[in-house]
Amino acid sequence: MVKVGLTGGIGAGKSEVSRLLASYGAVVVDADKIAREVVEPGTPGLAAVVEEFGSGVLAPDGTLDRPKLGRIVFSDPEKLKALNAIVHPLVGARSAELEASAGPDAVVVHDVPLLTENGLAPLYDLVVVVDAAPQTQLDRLVRLRGMPEDEATSRMGAQATREQRLAVADLVIDNDGPLEALEPQVRAVWERLRSA
Repeated sequence: MVKVGLTGGIGAGKSEVSRLLASYGAVVVDADKIAREVVEPGTPGLAAVVEEFGSGVLAPDGTLDRPKLGRIVFSDPEKLKALNAIVHPLVGARSAELEASAGPDAVVVHDVPLLTENGLAPLYDLVVVVDAAPQTQLDRLVRLRGMPEDEATSRMGAQATREQRLAVADLVIDNDGPLEALEPQVRAVWERLRSA
């Protein structure tokens, strides 16, 4: 088994790289997806979030109002730290379960947005960073996701810098260009991972 950490700043295109790797045969463990699962209604994770932040972070249907919680935590480092203390251990436990269920010859790609911030690089055989210039990230968040520019800037500012991410990279995928330039790079990285 080859354990790969895949990361990149918000808007860098990590999700597309993850999707391509899965299409080639990688077992993808998506930390963001798991982070949503561990705070679904009825879970201990959601109960802990409500206890910490109050019932105002719930939508009328009882689900977590993620945009509202995001506005709270991304403007206050202490509140973000409190949320991470609840969610990260739950995500780590579920990720370990999924990895354990992969076959011995699998390439397991852990899609982890906060890999750099949380010092997780040593947990993986290789770290792949999807890189894009901050201006490219901002443009994608505002133009493609419809995020207000101040919110996009705040979220980018809550993450590691481009330089910090590149410092932990074993392999870098440059995603500053058009989508068609991405696939050949991801294919080359996949071939490298299969032979690792």
